[in-house]
Amino acid sequence: MSIATVLAGLDTIRSDLEVFYRDLHAHPELGHQEKRTSTRVAERLRACGYDVYDQIGGTGVVGVLANGDGPGVLFRADMDALPIKEQTGLPYASTATDSDGHSIMHACGHDTHVTALLGAARLMARTKDAWKGTHIALFQPAEEPGDGARSMIADGLTDRIPKPDVCLAQHVLPYPAGQVLTRPGPALSAADNYRITVYGRSAHGSSPDRGIDPVVMASMLVVRLQTVVSREVSPLAPVVLTVGSIHSGANPNNIPETAEIQLNVRTYQEEVRQRVKDSIARIAHAECAASGAPKPPDIDHFGAFPPTINDEDTTRRVATSFSAFFGERARELDLQTASEDFSEIPKAFGVPFTYWGFGGIDPDRYAKAAEKGTIATDIPTNHNATFAPVIQPTLDTGVQAAVVSALAHLGDGAEGPAA
Repeated sequence: MSIATVLAGLDTIRSDLEVFYRDLHAHPELGHQEKRTSTRVAERLRACGYDVYDQIGGTGVVGVLANGDGPGVLFRADMDALPIKEQTGLPYASTATDSDGHSIMHACGHDTHVTALLGAARLMARTKDAWKGTHIALFQPAEEPGDGARSMIADGLTDRIPKPDVCLAQHVLPYPAGQVLTRPGPALSAADNYRITVYGRSAHGSSPDRGIDPVVMASMLVVRLQTVVSREVSPLAPVVLTVGSIHSGANPNNIPETAEIQLNVRTYQEEVRQRVKDSIARIAHAECAASGAPKPPDIDHFGAFPPTINDEDTTRRVATSFSAFFGERARELDLQTASEDFSEIPKAFGVPFTYWGFGGIDPDRYAKAAEKGTIATDIPTNHNATFAPVIQPTLDTGVQAAVVSALAHLGDGAEGPAA
């Protein structure tokens, strides 16, 4: 069977992948700055025999391995890190900083994604007799700021590489290492950021009647926005609305001219997403009018992520292969409130996709936390300064999932559980 044939070589590359992973973890790079990472990725893909297209969208890299007639499968891994100071205590912990001296770490686990896809590419290239079609390994920049996929598309991605028949992606998550978790339909939320600036009239703090106070205006806006979720959206439609920033003024004895709030919205349905957007605009204008503001608010919509809605047939096909290979370690993924830009890539090609999670937490540690009911406090999540997947079985599982899912389309499909 093709899965066994392709994965037979994992034992021989495991130690090399672990060394590569530690190096990548120790040398993180922020979005659109992944020069060292992309260079190393391109070198490894070329060494495997892939046709390499680099500098797509700045630092994006794509490897294409054509292997006769058959479908095309595109697998995406994201490469960027986060501006967080690492506190894992690992011997290979990051000490990297950006040009402004701010600390950087792979707090979201993208280093595991890159390593796992490189491992899968290496195994696929070694065993071309076991599958037919085209394997496309895409390494995307700037997933964290949400514009990396769009930057590759704007730079001609769809014209520069063969059109795939399906797109796949995975993400390490705070579940027990060794697990793979799939979900058909809505899996990750859309995310929309808004910056609202309200305008008042400056005055001395002792004469508030001579001014129009934008601080009060913004404060009322913050309170009223909370009713969007509780009173304007069906309780059956998950929505999260968070005001994460409010700024105004410079001293306690002056009414300023402006105030700014920033908020983040998470939704799963496009109609709900639009309704919330319309409600935010209506409420902002109404509060300003109620306060006698000299001009309407400015509303800046930025940093948007699309929802990740997995194709049901593609997800079922991959999930079936996972169940056959991983056995009881193949689980269902909980609905996630995190967001991704991966779906922009299959959307640009006009093809179906599925996106799943795989665990990165030491299974014994997770089991103890579950027994005590302390998962929320004892298990670090992605973007936490202490988040660091255990190297094994996390990397093995990531490689296996990348191979099994690709061969569900390129090879013989599913077979028995892994040993």
